[in-house]
Amino acid sequence: MKKHILTALVISVFTVACTKSTTKTEQVESSDGSVTTTTTTVTETPSQIVDSSKVNKAKEDVKTKVDEAGNKIDAAAQKAKDKIDATADKTKQDLNKAGKDIKTEANKVGKDIKGGVQEAGKDAKDAARKGASKVEEAAKKVKEDLSK
Repeated sequence: MKKHILTALVISVFTVACTKSTTKTEQVESSDGSVTTTTTTVTETPSQIVDSSKVNKAKEDVKTKVDEAGNKIDAAAQKAKDKIDATADKTKQDLNKAGKDIKTEANKVGKDIKGGVQEAGKDAKDAARKGASKVEEAAKKVKEDLSK
Protein backbone atom coordinates (compact mmCIF):
# COMPACT_ATOMS: atom_id res chain seq x y z
CA MET A 1 0.00 0.00 0.00
CA LYS A 2 2.74 2.43 0.96
CA LYS A 3 4.57 1.71 -2.32
CA HIS A 4 1.48 2.57 -4.35
CA ILE A 5 0.99 5.87 -2.54
CA LEU A 6 4.59 6.95 -2.99
CA THR A 7 4.58 5.90 -6.66
CA ALA A 8 1.41 7.90 -7.33
CA LEU A 9 2.94 10.91 -5.60
CA VAL A 10 6.10 10.77 -7.69
CA ILE A 11 4.18 10.38 -10.95
CA SER A 12 1.97 13.36 -10.13
CA VAL A 13 5.01 15.49 -9.27
CA PHE A 14 6.71 14.40 -12.47
CA THR A 15 3.59 15.26 -14.50
CA VAL A 16 3.35 18.69 -12.93
CA ALA A 17 7.06 19.25 -13.54
CA CYS A 18 6.55 18.56 -17.26
CA THR A 19 3.90 21.27 -17.61
CA LYS A 20 5.12 24.64 -18.82
CA SER A 21 3.37 27.70 -17.45
CA THR A 22 3.91 31.29 -18.65
CA THR A 23 2.49 34.43 -17.04
CA LYS A 24 2.18 37.70 -19.02
CA THR A 25 1.37 41.04 -17.46
CA GLU A 26 0.18 43.83 -19.77
CA GLN A 27 -0.47 47.43 -18.84
CA VAL A 28 -2.68 49.52 -21.13
CA GLU A 29 -3.12 53.27 -20.73
CA SER A 30 -6.56 54.57 -21.61
CA SER A 31 -7.20 57.91 -23.30
CA ASP A 32 -8.45 59.34 -20.03
CA GLY A 33 -5.06 58.57 -18.37
CA SER A 34 -6.08 55.51 -16.30
CA VAL A 35 -3.90 52.40 -16.44
CA THR A 36 -5.41 48.92 -16.75
CA THR A 37 -3.25 45.91 -15.83
CA THR A 38 -4.09 42.52 -17.33
CA THR A 39 -2.36 39.32 -16.21
CA THR A 40 -2.63 36.24 -18.39
CA THR A 41 -1.35 32.78 -17.50
CA VAL A 42 -0.77 30.32 -20.31
CA THR A 43 -0.24 26.66 -19.47
CA GLU A 44 1.28 24.41 -22.10
CA THR A 45 1.73 20.69 -22.02
CA PRO A 46 4.62 19.60 -24.18
CA SER A 47 3.42 18.14 -27.45
CA GLN A 48 6.30 15.75 -27.75
CA ILE A 49 6.35 12.47 -25.88
CA VAL A 50 8.54 12.37 -22.79
CA ASP A 51 11.69 10.31 -23.07
CA SER A 52 10.66 6.88 -21.76
CA SER A 53 14.17 6.03 -20.58
CA LYS A 54 14.06 9.00 -18.19
CA VAL A 55 10.62 7.99 -17.00
CA ASN A 56 11.76 4.41 -16.44
CA LYS A 57 14.86 5.57 -14.56
CA ALA A 58 12.74 7.85 -12.38
CA LYS A 59 10.32 4.98 -11.79
CA GLU A 60 13.17 2.66 -10.76
CA ASP A 61 14.61 5.33 -8.46
CA VAL A 62 11.22 5.75 -6.82
CA LYS A 63 10.80 2.00 -6.48
CA THR A 64 14.25 1.70 -4.88
CA LYS A 65 13.52 4.48 -2.41
CA VAL A 66 10.11 3.06 -1.57
CA ASP A 67 11.67 -0.37 -0.97
CA GLU A 68 14.31 1.18 1.28
CA ALA A 69 11.64 3.05 3.24
CA GLY A 70 9.59 -0.14 3.54
CA ASN A 71 12.62 -2.06 4.79
CA LYS A 72 13.34 0.61 7.39
CA ILE A 73 9.73 0.50 8.57
CA ASP A 74 9.82 -3.30 8.75
CA ALA A 75 13.12 -3.23 10.69
CA ALA A 76 11.74 -0.68 13.16
CA ALA A 77 8.58 -2.75 13.64
CA GLN A 78 10.62 -5.92 14.23
CA LYS A 79 12.85 -4.11 16.73
CA ALA A 80 9.78 -2.84 18.61
CA LYS A 81 8.26 -6.35 18.59
CA ASP A 82 11.49 -7.83 19.95
CA LYS A 83 11.57 -5.28 22.77
CA ILE A 84 7.92 -5.99 23.63
CA ASP A 85 8.58 -9.75 23.62
CA ALA A 86 11.63 -9.32 25.86
CA THR A 87 9.64 -7.18 28.28
CA ALA A 88 6.81 -9.71 28.33
CA ASP A 89 9.25 -12.56 29.03
CA LYS A 90 10.91 -10.61 31.85
CA THR A 91 7.51 -9.78 33.36
CA LYS A 92 6.48 -13.45 33.18
CA GLN A 93 9.67 -14.51 34.94
CA ASP A 94 9.19 -11.85 37.62
CA LEU A 95 5.59 -12.98 38.20
CA ASN A 96 6.63 -16.63 38.45
CA LYS A 97 9.33 -15.75 40.97
CA ALA A 98 6.89 -13.65 42.99
CA GLY A 99 4.40 -16.55 42.99
CA LYS A 100 7.08 -18.96 44.23
CA ASP A 101 8.16 -16.50 46.93
CA ILE A 102 4.56 -16.12 48.11
CA LYS A 103 4.11 -19.91 48.18
CA THR A 104 7.32 -20.35 50.19
CA GLU A 105 6.32 -17.70 52.70
CA ALA A 106 2.80 -19.15 52.98
CA ASN A 107 4.30 -22.57 53.70
CA LYS A 108 6.50 -21.07 56.43
CA VAL A 109 3.50 -19.33 57.98
CA GLY A 110 1.49 -22.55 57.77
CA LYS A 111 4.26 -24.49 59.52
CA ASP A 112 4.51 -21.80 62.21
CA ILE A 113 0.75 -21.94 62.76
CA LYS A 114 0.76 -25.74 62.85
CA GLY A 115 3.64 -25.72 65.35
CA GLY A 116 1.84 -23.16 67.47
CA VAL A 117 -1.37 -25.17 67.44
CA GLN A 118 0.51 -28.36 68.37
CA GLU A 119 2.27 -26.56 71.18
CA ALA A 120 -1.00 -25.11 72.42
CA GLY A 121 -2.53 -28.61 72.30
CA LYS A 122 0.33 -30.02 74.37
CA ASP A 123 0.00 -27.16 76.85
CA ALA A 124 -3.73 -27.82 77.12
CA LYS A 125 -3.13 -31.56 77.70
CA ASP A 126 -0.50 -30.81 80.34
CA ALA A 127 -2.83 -28.37 82.04
CA ALA A 128 -5.64 -30.93 81.93
CA ARG A 129 -3.34 -33.61 83.42
CA LYS A 130 -2.21 -31.30 86.20
CA GLY A 131 -5.76 -30.28 86.88
CA ALA A 132 -6.91 -33.92 86.93
CA SER A 133 -4.12 -34.93 89.29
CA LYS A 134 -5.03 -32.06 91.62
CA VAL A 135 -8.66 -33.11 91.51
CA GLU A 136 -7.62 -36.71 92.32
CA GLU A 137 -5.47 -35.52 95.22
CA ALA A 138 -8.29 -33.36 96.49
CA ALA A 139 -10.69 -36.29 96.14
CA LYS A 140 -8.29 -38.53 98.11
CA LYS A 141 -8.02 -35.91 100.86
CA VAL A 142 -11.78 -35.56 100.98
CA LYS A 143 -12.16 -39.34 101.15
CA GLU A 144 -9.54 -39.57 103.94
CA ASP A 145 -11.24 -36.73 105.80
CA LEU A 146 -14.58 -38.47 105.45
CA SER A 147 -13.08 -41.74 106.64
CA LYS A 148 -11.85 -40.16 109.88
